[in-house]
Amino acid sequence: MSKELPRCDPAAWLTEHGDYLYRFALLQLRDEAAAEDAVQETLLAALGAWERFSGQSSVRTWLTGILKHKILDLFRKRAKEPQYTPLIDDPEAELSRLEQALFDATGHWAHKPSAWNDPEKSLDQQRFWAAFLYCLEQLAPTHAQVFHLRELDGLSTEDICKELNITSTNCWVMLYRARLGLQQCLEHRWGDGHAI
Repeated sequence: MSKELPRCDPAAWLTEHGDYLYRFALLQLRDEAAAEDAVQETLLAALGAWERFSGQSSVRTWLTGILKHKILDLFRKRAKEPQYTPLIDDPEAELSRLEQALFDATGHWAHKPSAWNDPEKSLDQQRFWAAFLYCLEQLAPTHAQVFHLRELDGLSTEDICKELNITSTNCWVMLYRARLGLQQCLEHRWGDGHAI
């Protein structure tokens, strides 16, 4: 006897869950283009994995789980990428080419660079969000979902209870356990040394 799966309609996934997935990705990545790419990769992966979807969670929860893995993969990829790789084997020629491209004849910027954010702070934020995502994945799925809906999406307790068909008492218990679990995990994963 084959299981009954919800309708497989990728257009409906985008309409029903696209904004939610994009907000989640943007919160983690802080980059609109990267967030859009992550959502597209998530939907493509979901389409390929649809037959393996067990139906034990909602489609949104399933898609969010795939998106989390895509984001973590992106964090890992970024951490491994070198910051600068010369295009040619002659570093002096490469430096000269860069100088000509970046500066005019008087030695001033050809195009003034935009203001930089604090690179160390940005790196710390990326590392924090990687640790946060890791810790969120360690929670019981329902606790993580309730925490995400309340704290990241800003849903009211009443809306969460309606969406998940739970009581307000149950919701508050799950929120408490999620917060406690995240606190303990982040103290270990992030802590004083900011280690991941």
